[in-house]
Amino acid sequence: MTWTPHATVAVVIEDAHGRFLMVEERSSGRVVFNQPAGHVEEDEAIIDAARRETLEETGWEIEPEHFLGLYTYKAPSNGVTYYRFCFTGKARKRVTEELDTGIIAAHWLSLEDIRRLGDKLRSPLVIKCIEDYRKGRCYPLDVIVNPQT
Repeated sequence: MTWTPHATVAVVIEDAHGRFLMVEERSSGRVVFNQPAGHVEEDEAIIDAARRETLEETGWEIEPEHFLGLYTYKAPSNGVTYYRFCFTGKARKRVTEELDTGIIAAHWLSLEDIRRLGDKLRSPLVIKCIEDYRKGRCYPLDVIVNPQT
């Protein structure tokens, strides 16, 4: 059996009112909440994946600002290991109302609202990434090396 980890991206985006851009979605028969996030596609630069996934899931164009960290999570529901490249970014403008299949809505939620979601969070990484962001963790984007550029 071959072990195949999944490379994903996520973006922590806070607005001027202290609210975070979140995605309400269906996953494995449940309604859950997550940062804008998704899988990196073949031959796609990781930062481009963060921009694309945020647009597809929320309708917002964003600009990544910092690399927050690389997070590892083994999902108990399916045993898959996920490597989450998490970024911080700024929302530029909402350009579409059309969202990816499985996405119910995009929301701007306070940290308190997010904490109250409890087990409706897609994984423990949702809160962990926000907490790291609030602690001031940030690395320059050029720590991600893309040899094509």
